[in-house]
Amino acid sequence: MYFVKTPWYLKSVYPSLVWDLPKTDTLYLTFDDGPVPGVTDIILDILAGYQAKATFFCIGDNIRKHPDLFRRISQEGHAIGNHTYHHVNGWRTDLNTYLDEVVNCEALVQTKLFRPPYGRISFQQIQELKKEFSIVMWDVLSGDFDTTLHADTCVQHVVEHAVGGSIVVFHDSLKASERVLPALPAVLKHFADKGFSFRALPYDGTALPKGLHLD
Repeated sequence: MYFVKTPWYLKSVYPSLVWDLPKTDTLYLTFDDGPVPGVTDIILDILAGYQAKATFFCIGDNIRKHPDLFRRISQEGHAIGNHTYHHVNGWRTDLNTYLDEVVNCEALVQTKLFRPPYGRISFQQIQELKKEFSIVMWDVLSGDFDTTLHADTCVQHVVEHAVGGSIVVFHDSLKASERVLPALPAVLKHFADKGFSFRALPYDGTALPKGLHLD
């Protein structure tokens, strides 16, 4: 089970995490789990067609495997985030191991943006990581990771729930490719037609809010 729209009460439990930004005519599209050839590169082409910038939360081991594709993300003006080195589950990983995963990925990504894989992170891990990183969660899940869904449903999730300032999650992974690749152009067109712009999160995290933005 997962929430398509993150409920206000969940945000209130973890107010030091970044769930959304102040309401404007901007959406913040994010992509987790890449870089992956045959998915990330196509997503970059789609984004370029709309002059859209996004944020890619990358897995360290995928960066090691595909350094040229990783460089392309940055060269095209997108932001980079840390998604641990091996996509570890914080609820099942002890503190020191988890921090090592983040540090090892940080050596490659050099960013102060961090997103926990699966959104699963312990209170102790939060306390340690927030000293140095902006821990970025989300306001809307497209659901593209859910193999039971059709791409049209992923589009519906974003169109019905995203508002200005929303941080939206997609995945540039092979598992999600059947849904994200057709869904992304539809989402971009829908919001572009409504006058929205698509921006990357501040790369160093310094301009990201600490706390809730429910206005």
